[in-house]
Amino acid sequence: MTSKTISKSVLPPAHTLSRRGEGPNPIDIHVGARLRLRRTLLGLSQEKLGEAVGITFQQLQKYERGSNRISASRLFNLSQVLGVPVSYFFEELPPADAVLVEDEPAASETDEFESMARRETLELVRAYYRINDQSVRKRTFDLVKALGGEVREYAQAAE
Repeated sequence: MTSKTISKSVLPPAHTLSRRGEGPNPIDIHVGARLRLRRTLLGLSQEKLGEAVGITFQQLQKYERGSNRISASRLFNLSQVLGVPVSYFFEELPPADAVLVEDEPAASETDEFESMARRETLELVRAYYRINDQSVRKRTFDLVKALGGEVREYAQAAE
């Protein structure tokens, strides 16, 4: 009688799971940042969105910070209210095997989302889309890009 070796199925490693006491899970932080970005792009307050899904604005704050994990049913509900697919919250999530070296400073996705969610940025985007004449809108866009490029060139020349 030959014995067969039964191999246990090997699961891929979990994506940077945090343990109790180590702070929020990076995925929860990412999902919360995407939630905040979409909410602010739509011009919704935390209170309004909270009312729409039946939670307090304090709970929504915890979701946006990633300190509280969003359940699947709540995420689905939020996606419906915000008019995006559930997959929206996971877009631009770094791959599981991406490792950041602690010595190298890296621009945080959360920082990028926060700059996009600033009132100034949102007002600029809303004003831009209120320009009815498409050729004027295109020239405005080109002007802003050129000004941004000049600022970068000036900063590099000053170094």
